[in-house]
Amino acid sequence: MGILNVTPDSFYDGGRYVSDESSLLNQAETILKEGAKIIDIGGYSSRPGAAHISTEEEIKRVIKGIELVSKFFPEAYISIDTFRSEVAREAVGAGACMINDISGGNLDDHMFSTVASLQVPYVLMHMRGTPQEMKELTEYEDLTGEIVDYFQKKLTVLREKGVADVIIDPGFGFAKTIDQNYELLRKMQDFQMLDVPILAGLSRKSMIYKRLGITAEDALNGTTVLNTVAIMNGASILRVHDVKEAIQTIKILKKIYS
Repeated sequence: MGILNVTPDSFYDGGRYVSDESSLLNQAETILKEGAKIIDIGGYSSRPGAAHISTEEEIKRVIKGIELVSKFFPEAYISIDTFRSEVAREAVGAGACMINDISGGNLDDHMFSTVASLQVPYVLMHMRGTPQEMKELTEYEDLTGEIVDYFQKKLTVLREKGVADVIIDPGFGFAKTIDQNYELLRKMQDFQMLDVPILAGLSRKSMIYKRLGITAEDALNGTTVLNTVAIMNGASILRVHDVKEAIQTIKILKKIYS
């Protein structure tokens, strides 16, 4: 899954693809040529402390991007990165075929019903609170156990509503400290008991660059290391900024374990 943010304030690529159609299309083409199966388009920055924007502004940002990618790359699978059901519905109408919800339905009571009515795959992520407050919500008695329980309950509700295709995302960096992120990665195999695909979003995150004392710009090598561990611990999908390097990682691991 290649990341295509149409936001001015995302932590790594904010502002690159907001208003310039050619830049957006060039990036979409690069993502596909380098081997990604899914393009994840997001219009609301979820970095800690990011500015809150209206539903209308988010729709305006993402629909333009989805329509452009759908027009010029009709073979692309497009995911909409949103926690708002209204944005999700508009995005699917414009050409998206997957919903990636960082809030797991917690920030919009209509999200699960919307997913059920649209009958598209749904990425169910673990987070506490909102992007503006999640840094303060990192106390757990049993980190992995509590997140497994969270997913079990959410999966039950989704299945009762008729949602068949669910992917879980442990939510690295969302309401977790740096140490908790690494604990979660070490124990990621625990989520295989849920018998659903696992998505890992580790690309250039602060758990890498703060640990190494570098910047997000210099965090590609660390990203590759963590992506390798994630695949070995059960990840089925990697959500990344750097598709070429992620594909190389997958190819090498396949050669080792095939």
